[in-house]
Amino acid sequence: MRRVSLAAPELTFDPEDPAGFRAGMYRVGPLLGAQRTGTSLYELPPGEALCPYHYEYGEEEWLLVLSGRPTVRHPGGTDELAPLDLAFFPRGPEGAHQVRNDTPDAVRVLLWSEVVTPTATVYPDSDKVGIWTGNPDDDVMVRRASRVDYYDGEA
Repeated sequence: MRRVSLAAPELTFDPEDPAGFRAGMYRVGPLLGAQRTGTSLYELPPGEALCPYHYEYGEEEWLLVLSGRPTVRHPGGTDELAPLDLAFFPRGPEGAHQVRNDTPDAVRVLLWSEVVTPTATVYPDSDKVGIWTGNPDDDVMVRRASRVDYYDGEA
C-alpha cells in the first residue's frame, strides 16, 4: 500500500504566481501513483486565493477544509467554510468556484478530482477559456472574443 502523511507536507510555491494567488501546494496523486484522479493539499496564506474564479467542463471537483476558514465564491454567492466542511463542484457553470483566505490565519484545504484530458476550463471574470490537451505544446489560454470561424485560415 502506498501512503503519504498530510501532517507535515513539503509545500511548493510557484514563483510565477502573482500576488493574490500565492498558495502552497502538495500534489499527492503522483506520489501515490494515481493516474485517473488527482489530489492536492493547498495552504493559503492570508489574503491569497487558489486560482481565479472558474469552472471545469471535464471534471467534478471536491474540497475538504482541513484547517482555517476559507471563503468559497460560487454562483449563488460566497460562503465561509469551517474545518471538516466538504464541498462539491459539478462540471459546467453551476460548479464555478474560487477558494480564498480572507482571514488573518493560514488555511489548509484538500482538493481532488478526476484527471481528464482533453478538458476545458472557463474563467468568467476575465472571459478566458483554457484548453488542456495533455500535451503542453497544444494547450492554450484564449479570450473568448478571439474565436474565429471554423474555416478561418483554411485554403
